[in-house]
Amino acid sequence: MLDTSQGDPPASAPAPVPAPAPVAQEPRGCLFALSQPPLMIFLGVIGTLLLLAAVHDLFLL
Repeated sequence: MLDTSQGDPPASAPAPVPAPAPVAQEPRGCLFALSQPPLMIFLGVIGTLLLLAAVHDLFLL
């Protein structure tokens, strides 16, 4: 149940333990994003389509 009483906590309550400091993480940048396989597959497909379109325009038209 929810304790709705007001006043000081009982004297036998232990002191709260401070939470440990969070570990600082390095910011993830562009190289991290480019290392993801789905993104590289997508960029590879788009690059291939652009290459095929360029070859078509240069040699077949």
